Amino acid sequence: MLTRAPPPPSVFLQPPRPVMVAAASPSATPLALPASSALPLRGIAPVAARPISHRPAPAFALLLPPRAAAASRSPADDVPDGNSSHLLAVPVPVPMDPAAAEDVPVAKQLQVPDVSPRPPERDFAGTPYVPVYVMLPLGVVNGNGEVVDADELVGQLRVLKASGVDGVMVDCWWGNVEAHKPQEYNWTGYRRLFQMIRELKLKLQVVMSFHECGGNVGDDISIPLPHWVIEIGRSNPDIYFTDRAGRRNTECLSWGVDKERVLQGRTAVEVYFDFMRSFRVEFDEYFEDGIISEIEIGLGACGELRYPSYPAKHGWKYPGIGEFQCYDRYLQKSLRKAAEARGHTIWARGPDNAGHYNSEPNLTGFFCDGGDYDSYYGRFFLSWYSQALVDHADRVLMLARLAFEGTNIAVKVSGVHWWYKTASHAAELTAGFYNPCNRDGYAPIAAVLKKYDAALNFTCVELRTMDQHEVYPEAFADPEGLVWQVLNAAWDAGIQVASENALPCYDRDGFNKILENAKPLNDPDGRHLLGFTYLRLGKDLFERPNFFEFERFIKRMHGEAVLDLQV
Repeated sequence: MLTRAPPPPSVFLQPPRPVMVAAASPSATPLALPASSALPLRGIAPVAARPISHRPAPAFALLLPPRAAAASRSPADDVPDGNSSHLLAVPVPVPMDPAAAEDVPVAKQLQVPDVSPRPPERDFAGTPYVPVYVMLPLGVVNGNGEVVDADELVGQLRVLKASGVDGVMVDCWWGNVEAHKPQEYNWTGYRRLFQMIRELKLKLQVVMSFHECGGNVGDDISIPLPHWVIEIGRSNPDIYFTDRAGRRNTECLSWGVDKERVLQGRTAVEVYFDFMRSFRVEFDEYFEDGIISEIEIGLGACGELRYPSYPAKHGWKYPGIGEFQCYDRYLQKSLRKAAEARGHTIWARGPDNAGHYNSEPNLTGFFCDGGDYDSYYGRFFLSWYSQALVDHADRVLMLARLAFEGTNIAVKVSGVHWWYKTASHAAELTAGFYNPCNRDGYAPIAAVLKKYDAALNFTCVELRTMDQHEVYPEAFADPEGLVWQVLNAAWDAGIQVASENALPCYDRDGFNKILENAKPLNDPDGRHLLGFTYLRLGKDLFERPNFFEFERFIKRMHGEAVLDLQV
């Protein structure tokens, strides 16, 4: 998705933490995915209750013929002496021969490996039901209007359905559907995909993806903006976001053209509305039948409501602060008008001491403690910059609500958690979130979503602040603090909140962190997430240990009991 993603805050890699269940690896044995009947997966005992070598074969093992199972493992995966298991991070004890045991001192026989016990887990049985969706691959429908690897996809969807997944999320790419001519839409591939999903009795979350795919971590394909839009951009590159050095970002259109008739006689918001209205008419039956449960409106880079302030294509690396993206002539015109209205025409400029993409806040004059970000000019500029973001959301959501009347709509907001523990929150400021330590930058966003009854979909709910500190102590990141702030800003505004993970997640610690955020402990109002969307469907998810953890997570999100909680 997304492009997901980061998906951004998911734009950096996090070394895996030691967990009971190993993450996906090339040597791990995958599940055999069926092409016909659904699989009886519910009720399977999850991994990590006891050593796998001593456990009866799970139902999944029946899907993989013994010869195929052996062929899928490398010799290094075999454990002939039983001393260890490649699926566990702890040794597997070996039963001792009674005859040999007589010659071993009693103290030696009773010796137990020094393994730290996993802390007790919270029991989510009986808690509110939070639906779980899974993002489909970014290129599940290609530019020719075909479903890619349809038979394999059906098998994967059957397994997801049997595991209890409520539905799937799919990106509906503007660059594929309206690729060649204005208002000439090709919905063929999506119609076939949606029919497959309906036959499996899964729900659909659909993203109106008005951005390009490619160039971000996790983007495994390239889907540019429509060709006819790219042609316009060649002669008028100011339709794109632009940084101080004049570099253009073709990922999405600048909000400066929202009301400019630069797209063959239409404004950007008119183009977005025509696309959404065409989708609503084309798939009317899926709305009427309730198959489409939610439409997520793409509002910026990666489909998120933010400026493309940290593009990898321009050399950004985590944890750089990013750069302001307001130097196209349309946004510059808006800035001049704002400065004139304030009576300070000299303020009609971007800051010249805000560093570069990979700068640190305290090495810049604008973002350092006591820096210009908190001066009269700095507060003016940041107010204008962040208001442009809110105004863009307001314009597009007004038309989205008109196109999708009676349907749940949502907006994705990225979790820019690095430099959160500094005074300026520099990375958030360049992304458009005016959220320094003395101001709540997410309340205005929550207010505009409330205006159109839109849910807020937030990322990075699986990340732990301590883990970030261990890996990148120089980033002063605090994902847990950020998640708590954004969730409360939304709930205080009276809007619903959904979430998704920012990075690939297969381990129990990550899933438990998601559960904690989905159902806050002892919340006096009983607040909880509207839903959770897992990033993303892929072969790694179907590795046995990963999928066991995922199914266990689904049960707990649904408020079902699991049998292996440590007490």
